[in-house]
Amino acid sequence: MTADSLRSVTVERTAPNRFTATNARGGTVSFETGDGAAFTPVELFLAAIGGCTAADVDVATTRHAEPGTFSVTVAGNKVADEDGNRMTDLKVTFTVAFPEGEGADRARAILPRAVKTSHDRLCTVSRTVEAGTPVAIEVTGA
Repeated sequence: MTADSLRSVTVERTAPNRFTATNARGGTVSFETGDGAAFTPVELFLAAIGGCTAADVDVATTRHAEPGTFSVTVAGNKVADEDGNRMTDLKVTFTVAFPEGEGADRARAILPRAVKTSHDRLCTVSRTVEAGTPVAIEVTGA
């Protein structure tokens, strides 16, 4: 890994069932594993897929027009079977509407291609999931 390619976060336990992830720039996001309102790790996973592809599509389309509606829903089924816990049937749904006008017509025209390009090439999160990248585990300081 090089300094340009390395990405990392540190997750710390802050209370029973509560955690905070901190990135290298000092940003934080809190989450939990209980029944509270905070996001769970699975919901953060879904948000990462949606956020990654939304950002790609936003850049491509908003250079032509600002959308009146721009929403991305990511859903899937959490299953536990002989292969362990995982998500299946992941689906990303874009709901985007542009106002009338020439720029908006261009944005509407490129929207399907922008979504496809994000899915097929640009979105690091969903591309990593689809590639099936292995996750190495290490324990230190036990």
